[in-house]
Amino acid sequence: MIHVLKRAWADYVLPFRTRSKRVQVAALCYKMTDEGMKVLLITSRGTGRWIVPKGWPIEGKNGPESALQEAWEEAGVSRADIEEEPMGYYDYAKGLDNGLSIPIEAQVYMTRVRELKSAYPEVDQRERRWFTPAEAADLVDEPDLKAILRSL
Repeated sequence: MIHVLKRAWADYVLPFRTRSKRVQVAALCYKMTDEGMKVLLITSRGTGRWIVPKGWPIEGKNGPESALQEAWEEAGVSRADIEEEPMGYYDYAKGLDNGLSIPIEAQVYMTRVRELKSAYPEVDQRERRWFTPAEAADLVDEPDLKAILRSL
């Protein structure tokens, strides 16, 4: 019996626990105001948690282009300047429809918002709101994203 359990651990459980992280791209959307920097957070569709726009890389687009596409679809960012290199990374567990989760590393691109539209693909599925970086850090769940926001 012990041999069967060890074999199951080695063949099924351990590979599942040690699988490599998948990559997503995130747009850390911001604007400068008279009061200082504001960052744009949106709510997730499933749990309503505050997050930054993010998603899977899009075939035919690089990281920044994919992040801008996510910012448009999820937050209505129609015009923006985005950095070419990620300014940071954060890890999280993405919940799947089957109840399992997969490890994700999100590449974060600084995105200066020039224009927001009131009509965009996910307008009826999410809330969006501007916060100071400190307020945003208090609202997000991911420790590394909190640190990124506090560093702004």
